[in-house]
Amino acid sequence: MPGKKAKPTVIGAPPGTPPAEAEIWPFPPPDPKSWWEEKRLKTPEAADPLGGRRIRRGEAQAAPDNGVAPSTYRLWGLMPLQWQLVRGDEMILEVWTRPSNSVRQTVTRVTVRSDGKAFVQGRAGLACCEAVIGRRMGFDAELPPGSAQRFEALRDLPLWKSPRDVRVVEADAADALCLLGSSYDLTLVTPGQAVTLHRACDPAEVGEAADVLEAVLGAAMGHDPRFDVIFPGGANFSNAREAYRELVAGGGRLKVNPDARLPPPGAEPAPAPEIEPPAPEPQVAPPPMPRAAGATERPVL
Repeated sequence: MPGKKAKPTVIGAPPGTPPAEAEIWPFPPPDPKSWWEEKRLKTPEAADPLGGRRIRRGEAQAAPDNGVAPSTYRLWGLMPLQWQLVRGDEMILEVWTRPSNSVRQTVTRVTVRSDGKAFVQGRAGLACCEAVIGRRMGFDAELPPGSAQRFEALRDLPLWKSPRDVRVVEADAADALCLLGSSYDLTLVTPGQAVTLHRACDPAEVGEAADVLEAVLGAAMGHDPRFDVIFPGGANFSNAREAYRELVAGGGRLKVNPDARLPPPGAEPAPAPEIEPPAPEPQVAPPPMPRAAGATERPVL
């Protein structure tokens, strides 16, 4: 009819189209065999800086004890730390950030190679309630030339010789209890060795690791705004560093946390080898009975 507006045309895939085909509509769906038969894309160098290596005879791999299984690393889109072959002057610094009041976690890894190049890998997501890392994002990038020197200087810090888990003890005060903040798990991997430290949300506790946190997290800033927004103050740990200095100056210290890494209630202990019973003692013939004075032996008939 003249003057009557036509009905709006539906834009998009027709109703009932399978989701996989609707994503690429109006193009025809690809051959299903191509999903498996096409050549695999080569991993970029920044996504696996130490890739393509094979273990040599007699070479010892590091065994990080950070509680992260290889399958968990793959959920985050990272090569497992247990598989990395670090040689010569190379090193890996890794930081996991876990807030106490949120499931929004981050993983940051810095790799320094023997050729002087340094790389940063960052991941962030919601680590809860799904079979995947929700809203996971990430980036892999090579750092500017000369960046490796800053991380190499962190390898010899006294921090790596301190206890794995600590608790703040102030002079003339009870143990401090932290309820709100972020915990950090720091791992240093060098050829054949790995050290992991856990620093909870107490400022003085975190301040001991301020130099490492600022270097690693600072290298990850500026690559993706979705990562940067998780750290409103940036990679600035000056307040935590000052809190640690004040603790030491006031006679306080960081002591070994007696409650660290306790097994959950009901957890079965790891199987241990059976205790062998002690060997029986060799039998000794009893001493002869004492004879009375003047007694004579009777002949045996």
